[in-house]
Amino acid sequence: MKKIVHVVESFAGGVYSFLTDLTNSLTDNFEVVIVYSLREQTPRDFRKDFDTKIKFVKIDMCRGLNPHDNFKAFFKLKKVLKDEKPDIIHMHSSKAGFLGRIASYMNGFDMNNAFYNPHGFSFLQQNESKIKRFFFYSLEKFASMFGGCIVGCSKGEYEKALKISTYCVNINNGIDIKKIDNMIVENNLDKEVYKKNKRIIIGTVGRICYQKNPSLFNEIAKSLPQYDFIWIGDGELKYELSSQNIKVTGWINRNEVVAEVLKFNIFIMTSLWEGLPIALLEAMYLGRPVIVSNVIGNRDVIQNETNGYVAQDLRSYYKSINELMINKETRRIFKQKSIENVVNKYNKSNMIKKYEKLYQNISF
Repeated sequence: MKKIVHVVESFAGGVYSFLTDLTNSLTDNFEVVIVYSLREQTPRDFRKDFDTKIKFVKIDMCRGLNPHDNFKAFFKLKKVLKDEKPDIIHMHSSKAGFLGRIASYMNGFDMNNAFYNPHGFSFLQQNESKIKRFFFYSLEKFASMFGGCIVGCSKGEYEKALKISTYCVNINNGIDIKKIDNMIVENNLDKEVYKKNKRIIIGTVGRICYQKNPSLFNEIAKSLPQYDFIWIGDGELKYELSSQNIKVTGWINRNEVVAEVLKFNIFIMTSLWEGLPIALLEAMYLGRPVIVSNVIGNRDVIQNETNGYVAQDLRSYYKSINELMINKETRRIFKQKSIENVVNKYNKSNMIKKYEKLYQNISF
C-alpha cells in the first residue's frame, strides 16, 4: 500500500474541510499521514473528523516571514518527510507548499510524485503591497523550480498556476453531498425553514479577516436595515461588523452551520480573493440563492444571472439583493441551477477519482 504524506499549515476553514473529505476517502487504498500546524480556528477535537487509520504529526509552521521560525520548521519538516519515507507528498497552502517542495527535493524525493494545492495563491492577497505580492509571486516561482505539480482547485487558480509552472492540473473542489443530506435527516432539519423568517436573513460563512472583506459586508447590512444579517464564524476583524442588524455566531460545529445556512434567504460572499470556497459550494447545494464578489473561485462557479449574481461593489450587491427579493422565479432558477452544478461538477466523488488518478500518474 502506497503512503501519502499531506503537509498543511492552514489546518482550518475550507482547507480543513477539503482535507477531511479527501483523506478520509483515501484510507482504503493508501496509508495516510497528515503533517499539520494548529491555527486558532482548528477544531480542538479535530481527530474525530478523520479516519482512525490516519496518522498525525504536528510541526509548528508560522504564518509570517520570520526567518528563524521558518528555518526551524523547514528542518523539522525535512526530517519528518525523510523518516516517513512517503511514496507521494501532497502539500496544501503557500507556506507548506514552499517549505515542502524544497524539503522534498533536498531529501532526494521523486518530484514527479509531489503535489501542491495553493488553495488561494498568497500573491493574490489584496491586503499586501504590490512589492510584497511580487515577493510572494517570486517565492512561488522559486519553489516551482524544485519540481512538483501545482493543482488548481478552480479554473481561475489553474490559469494563475500556468504562469508559474508548466506542470499543472485543474481539479475542482468538491463537497460531500451525502454527508450534508445525512446531517439534514439526522438532525431533522427543515430545508424550507427560511420561508418562516419574520425578517429576511442574508448571511455568509468564514473567518472574519481581511480576505473575506467584512467592511463591505457591514456596508451592505447598513444599506439594508430592514433585513437581518448573519456571519457564521469569528476572527480578528469582528469589530468591523458594527451594523446593528448583524449577528456573529462565532465558530460553531458542522451540524449547526448547515442548520444556520438553511435559514438564509440569500447567501453572499464579499471576498477579496479565493481559491474555490467550500462554503459557497455548500450554500449552493442547500439551495440558497447566492451573490458573490468578482474574484477567482467565485466567478468560476457562479455565472452571473445564470445560477447567481457576481457583484462588483456595494451598489451591485444592493441591486442584486433587491432583484432576488422581488423576483421569485429568479430565486427558483438560481436554486435549481446551483444544486445541479454541485451535483454534476463540484461533488466529492468526482474530486476523489481525479486525485486518485493524479496519484497514480494517470491523465484525466
